[in-house]
Amino acid sequence: MTGEIALGGVYVPTLLLLALVALVLTWVVTRLIGAAGLYRFLAYRAAVDLSLLVLILCGLSILVPTLGIRL
Repeated sequence: MTGEIALGGVYVPTLLLLALVALVLTWVVTRLIGAAGLYRFLAYRAAVDLSLLVLILCGLSILVPTLGIRL
C-alpha cells in the first residue's frame, strides 16, 4: 500500500481514506445494532462504537492490500 493518493493534485493519505470508509461502515453497523435492540445488552455504547471503528479500520487496512486494491 502506498502512503498517499493524488486526488485532483492534492495528496491524501491512504489511511485517511480508509478511515472515512470505516466511519461510514461503522455508522451502518451501529444503525443495524440499534435497530436490532442489541445495545440494551451493552454497558457503554460509546466504547462499543469506538471499538467497532477500530476493528473495521484494522480489517480494511489488512483486507485492501490482500485483495490487490491499489490505494
